[in-house]
Amino acid sequence: MDKVLRTTVDEASLDRLLGLESSKIGFYSEVKQKIQELETANIGLRSKTRELQAVFDSISDGVAIYDGSGLVQHRNHVCPSLFPRETLVGMSCRELFHPGRDSAPEICPVERALKGESVQVSFTSSPTDMETRYFDATVTPIEDNHGKHRALLFLRDVTDRRTQELQLVQAEKMSSIGVLAAGVAHEINNPLASVAGYAEALLRRFRDEPGLSGDPRFEVFQKYLEVIMRETYRCKGIIDCLLSFSRKSDGSIAPLDLNLVLREVLELVRYKSRYEHVEVEEQLQQGLPRVLGDGAGLRQVFMNLLLNAHQAISGAGKVEISTSCADGMGVVRIKDSGCGIPPQQLAQIWNPFFTTKTVGQGLGLGLAISYNIIQRQGGEIQVESQQGQGSIFTVRLPLCRD
Repeated sequence: MDKVLRTTVDEASLDRLLGLESSKIGFYSEVKQKIQELETANIGLRSKTRELQAVFDSISDGVAIYDGSGLVQHRNHVCPSLFPRETLVGMSCRELFHPGRDSAPEICPVERALKGESVQVSFTSSPTDMETRYFDATVTPIEDNHGKHRALLFLRDVTDRRTQELQLVQAEKMSSIGVLAAGVAHEINNPLASVAGYAEALLRRFRDEPGLSGDPRFEVFQKYLEVIMRETYRCKGIIDCLLSFSRKSDGSIAPLDLNLVLREVLELVRYKSRYEHVEVEEQLQQGLPRVLGDGAGLRQVFMNLLLNAHQAISGAGKVEISTSCADGMGVVRIKDSGCGIPPQQLAQIWNPFFTTKTVGQGLGLGLAISYNIIQRQGGEIQVESQQGQGSIFTVRLPLCRD
């Protein structure tokens, strides 16, 4: 009987025996393991990508990423509503920050960020036939593993905040002017009172001493004194209107005589009509019922409308002011023979800082403020206009209910 030889074989010897050492079975096993690891990593990466994309899209500001060449690489859903063309993928930073110049390293926040600088800037945008928009931009560099930079841009529309700030500045300025005007008016009132008093005293003396009025040397004195008195009291009337106009509004609503408010304002703007050859025609309804309104606010509204009417007229022209009542409302119509308003701009005239006037003639706040004042008082303000034929502004305010 043959002897059976028993030999211990280790794992390495077994691999050689089976030929696994030189086969591809082990290699494929390693590859499979690596693939499984990569798939797991990809699943985690896709999850993180979706998470970051959700965060990216939930930001209420416009967000854009510029590559190393200053071209838009990615943007969120807010950018198209702010700058639809300028932030398209592939667009250069010059489209947004320096149109017409290929490079502007001293002013372009993106180019500065690509050099490693964090930048915060404010700028404006004025599309054709649209109101000026105000923006804040923050640009931060993103450094990669090779030390190169991309740029992360945050855009925020701050038009409402900026408009409120400018309105506040303008209101403070007008308040200061009002205080100054009131002080000057009081100072002028005192010497005017003296002038009027002495003129009246001289007239009384002419009446009490017939010899003076009969003296040919004093023949025209009485007439001159009457003119002095009349013009002095006219000046005092203008100053009283100025004091009423500059009086700060407390926002209270009370019964008002529309005709009286209009006459006070007309007294202040009448000088423009005289020097600018503009005829002012008044058709104020007698016995007009009182309206509910804020006197100081309405004076400002009518002042704005009358000044606009005068400024719309080049050369000689006519402004017609009328009052009436209809459907439980007091109605004021101010019609001018000026240049009119283009149809495409009619809907924008109530926007703050929108103006058709040349630089230096107005900030574009008058109509916006007037609109807000009338709305707060429960009234309406409307405009009808034809280019080249003038405009009609109509203000309606609720009548007092006894």
